[in-house]
Amino acid sequence: MSNSSSISQFLLLAFADRRELQLLHFWLFLGIYLAALLGNGLIITTIAWDHHLHTPMYFFLLNLSLLDLGCISTTLPKATANSFWDTRAISYSACAAQLFFFLVFLGAEWSLLTIMCYDRYVAICRPLHYGTLLGSRACVHMAAAAWASGFLSALLHTASTFSLPLCQGNALRQFFCEIPQILKLSCSHSYLRELGLLVFSLFLSFGCFVFMVVSYVQIFRAVLRIPSQQGRHKAFSTCLPHLAVVSLVISTAIFAYLKPPSISSPSLDLVVAVLYSVVPPAVNPLIYSMRNQQLQDAVQKLVTGGFSEVLNRLSSCVNHC
Repeated sequence: MSNSSSISQFLLLAFADRRELQLLHFWLFLGIYLAALLGNGLIITTIAWDHHLHTPMYFFLLNLSLLDLGCISTTLPKATANSFWDTRAISYSACAAQLFFFLVFLGAEWSLLTIMCYDRYVAICRPLHYGTLLGSRACVHMAAAAWASGFLSALLHTASTFSLPLCQGNALRQFFCEIPQILKLSCSHSYLRELGLLVFSLFLSFGCFVFMVVSYVQIFRAVLRIPSQQGRHKAFSTCLPHLAVVSLVISTAIFAYLKPPSISSPSLDLVVAVLYSVVPPAVNPLIYSMRNQQLQDAVQKLVTGGFSEVLNRLSSCVNHC
């Protein structure tokens, strides 16, 4: 009977069997990854560069972009490289590292989305206490708590998952290392321990979800009481992007982990995994910048300013030469 100590590598699920389709997937996911790098990188650079954006809302948005970059960088580059080189292998240690970092970024992102909901609640429902409740020190502590919660959760889940004896082969039915797929390779009832941790994590996540629902009920009630249409529009414009991101993460993750086994198939699991692990980090920058004129202006100023600086340097170089 083989166990985890005898497994040196895992085989990931390939996007396609035909070489032409593999190359098509390579270019498609390379484009998505570069778009995610560009979008999140622009948001991070803009918020760090423009002092007008040094507010709690944009500080949390900067952290969200960092988490999105980490999340998509953990899974997509390996899958893209596998498509290009026509391979499925990932080493045992690389699989453990991939699972760990993916859970770190995913757990921290969910905690941060909860904090961002609290930020909007205080800004709209308790604006007079905003500076007190969300001072710079409090914001740093909240962001650090989000990162720490993701790290501790990932450490527990990774240690529990990779301590299980595995005797059902080494082929994972997913394009990256994922807990449910690794549990299917277990040959021991000790996997119930990891299932218990997953249930506990789901309860905590559900608690965050209830907090967000209650907060948004209070937010929308407060917004509807604003007398001016312009004030209501401004309040909605700061809340709707966050609500859209939360809805996207929740809907894709719930379908991925709670769909009935009767409709499960390798191709469907693959599509759903792409939806919750690849799509949100790629589209979040677009969602947050679409209705945020201040962020759009800052990005435009950064891009045009950087382009002008490059032209000025080239001009001075030419004149000097």
